[in-house]
Amino acid sequence: KSAGVSACPMRAYSGLVLAGLCAAAAGTPVRVMVTGAGGRTGALTFKKLAERPLEFAPVGLVRSGKAAKRLRKVGGATESQILRCDVTDAVALAQSMGDAKIEALVICTSAVPQIKKWSLVKVLMGKLLRRAGGRPEFHFPAGGTPEEVDYYGTLAQVDAAKKAGVGHIVLVSSMGGTDRTNFLNTIARQPSGVGGDILVWKRKSEKYIAASGVPYTIIHPGGLIDEPGGKRHIVAGINDDLIKRPVRNIPRDDVAAVCVQALLSPGARNRAFDIITDPVGEGAPTSDWPAFFGKIAGLAAYDYSIDPGEPPAAFPNGLPKK
Repeated sequence: KSAGVSACPMRAYSGLVLAGLCAAAAGTPVRVMVTGAGGRTGALTFKKLAERPLEFAPVGLVRSGKAAKRLRKVGGATESQILRCDVTDAVALAQSMGDAKIEALVICTSAVPQIKKWSLVKVLMGKLLRRAGGRPEFHFPAGGTPEEVDYYGTLAQVDAAKKAGVGHIVLVSSMGGTDRTNFLNTIARQPSGVGGDILVWKRKSEKYIAASGVPYTIIHPGGLIDEPGGKRHIVAGINDDLIKRPVRNIPRDDVAAVCVQALLSPGARNRAFDIITDPVGEGAPTSDWPAFFGKIAGLAAYDYSIDPGEPPAAFPNGLPKK
């Protein structure tokens, strides 16, 4: 917990924290919490925020000691910049946000599937014997399904942010949420139908954010790749139209850069959009962020009436109390 950080005098303006203007006017950096900060995209986002100390004072929220170690290594976080909390616990989250005087929230949490080792052995043996071995199989760890993390976990973060008076929420989601048949929705889906549908659960949480009354920016990146950022032209769109392109990847580092710039760009408020990158060498690398978000503001509103259907729920009445 940091002391001596005064509340931003511009917060009262329609509940918005205009990050760059506020930092310049008040002379204090905006307090930003990055959740899922121990993940690859979250750690990069934290790092980029920390590299702008005159504008931002980031805090990274993690769940485990392993994630904290990764945030220290990748994001350069100090112990005082790391908080531990379960993102499904709205009460504890609101307390953490209030204590740290958080003004903006970047949500990078996501359910992460784990490969079933025996299925990988089966695939390899099939190849050795020149037989069809099928595909590797995945599972989500206990407490880490898309329903629990991407839906209820996101809802808890939004509720906590509202209670703590946070003025801007940036969510890193995924492209593909309009299509229930997307392959990613089949990962770790159980015979009963529950356990999968990660893109559908993400989309449900997006609708909740859009209706929350808190200014938001929802980012749908294409396939995430671990390559250097700042070398490609970023292409923006809506409603999964970019999925039709033959190449629809984007470096995590570029996604992190868009998160940071969204906090500085009034044109990013109350917008949802998709992003991918052109291959290196095709188009100038994106660096004019006012122009980029000017194009975002010129896009049609994201259409949440496109409904992929209701996913089967393992917790139809909400998560059990802890």
